Amino acid sequence: MSALICGSLAYDTIMVFEDRFKNHILPDRVHMLNVAFLVPDMRREFGGCAGNIAYNLKLLGEDPKPMATVGRDFGPYREHFTRCGVDMKQVKELPELFTAQAFITTDLDDNQITAFHPGAMMRSNENHVSAVEGVRFGIVAPDSHDAMVQHAREFNEQEIPFIFDPGQAMPLFDGDEFRSLIEQATYVTVNDYESQVLQERTGWSPSEIAARVEGYIVTRGANGSRILTGKDKHDVPAARVDAVTDPTGCGDAYRAGLIYGLMHDMDWPTVGRVASLMGAIKVEHPGTQNQHFDRGYFADRFKQQFGYALD
Repeated sequence: MSALICGSLAYDTIMVFEDRFKNHILPDRVHMLNVAFLVPDMRREFGGCAGNIAYNLKLLGEDPKPMATVGRDFGPYREHFTRCGVDMKQVKELPELFTAQAFITTDLDDNQITAFHPGAMMRSNENHVSAVEGVRFGIVAPDSHDAMVQHAREFNEQEIPFIFDPGQAMPLFDGDEFRSLIEQATYVTVNDYESQVLQERTGWSPSEIAARVEGYIVTRGANGSRILTGKDKHDVPAARVDAVTDPTGCGDAYRAGLIYGLMHDMDWPTVGRVASLMGAIKVEHPGTQNQHFDRGYFADRFKQQFGYALD
């Protein structure tokens, strides 16, 4: 069963400033800021929400189809996904543009300064859900405004169940647009901060959002996650981690677990636990696509964590 993963494919260039920003930024001079940071440590990671979700879903043995627009520099990413066996047919390359990319500088206090270049992502509405055959499930993850609106509408028109995941695209939508997107979606997932923004913009309470979808999933970091349906509430514990290495991409791994559980008709407590464990495994590894395991490893660890076996 194929899942169409609509969202961004991006490069993340991550740099470490071996000092603290506060030591070099004068509060009374921010109106005339002109600073440079020496960053001797740098790495480039494959990222973007669609890429991260697809990578994690592939680890679980599924056949994800990322849908995105990329630029002329996409070659290394394409080679990476080809090695992973990820279907690239719905990735459109625009040679006149660069692939979306983030440049992230982190200091010793874990403060971050990020510059994001959207590049080819801004034309992701050139891809159409309605043109893809054999899709049984989908997700609308952070992307350009027009693409997210279009993909949600087309999933709805095709009667394909899908998750609406606004994530870092939250600022792109007003209350009317959020209400429309929620009413088209089958499921909605946000973190606890985003849930507050969503409720303020829509004017709907968590129970009112849950009444309009089959599941409203709110992640709460170390406190686990909460899943609301029209009738029930499920509090899901956070999975234990062996070591906290890098939380970047944890939410995307969690969403891959959601998709896997929903596609396999699992009950909500199990869906939440699969998602939670996917997030925990990601946290134990640096970057967003550097963890490696097979379905057998995941099933064994699931039983160890939660005391029962996956079907």
